[in-house]
Amino acid sequence: MSKKCEITGKIPLKGHNVSHANNKTKRRFLPNLKKVKFKSELLKRSLRLTVSNAGVRSVDKKGSFDQFLISAKSRDLSLRLKKIKKSLVSKTA
Repeated sequence: MSKKCEITGKIPLKGHNVSHANNKTKRRFLPNLKKVKFKSELLKRSLRLTVSNAGVRSVDKKGSFDQFLISAKSRDLSLRLKKIKKSLVSKTA
């Protein structure tokens, strides 16, 4: 399983641990991922997604999962969510 947020597209970053003596060792900064269940009222089904904390907050800000998906840019979404967005847009039109 990849450590990537399906909503925001956040991925692990690379960096260094820096000691007091200024020695640098490589490390990874992982996104804060959670498995969250979202319910779609228009599709009448629920989805289990791997989402960062920032992604959950973005959905909450829009009001519902359907409203978020319709207004979200496709480049950040996972392939699975792009297909769901396409079906949502066709249902609303």
